[in-house]
Amino acid sequence: MKEKAKDQKFILYVQTSDAPERQYSPLVLAQTAKAMDVKALVYYLGAGLRILKPGTAEKIKLGIFPSVKDMIDKTLQMGIPIYVCEASKQMLGWDKVDLIPGVKIVGAATLNDLALDADSTMWF
Repeated sequence: MKEKAKDQKFILYVQTSDAPERQYSPLVLAQTAKAMDVKALVYYLGAGLRILKPGTAEKIKLGIFPSVKDMIDKTLQMGIPIYVCEASKQMLGWDKVDLIPGVKIVGAATLNDLALDADSTMWF
């Protein structure tokens, strides 16, 4: 785990849901934090992983927003890491399921470490 700069704030956004209406908030907020020079990280947990299967996020587009896949791509392009819980993958019975490119699969202890390091956490 990288040490954060003492003067840089860090917000952890945790996505636990696969509900379409709940997909935009953590991505929009993480992108906004980055624009404010706040370190941001998005962590997918539990049912939230279902959104990361190829072809799923492309199908979700609400209101005037781009697709969730476009939002995920922009988040990654901005240098905001997206982590995926390995234990959640196992819980869903996904031994060999591919996820969209760019996300990083991490152990469950990583979420605890991130929460301890973060100045704030937001759960969706």
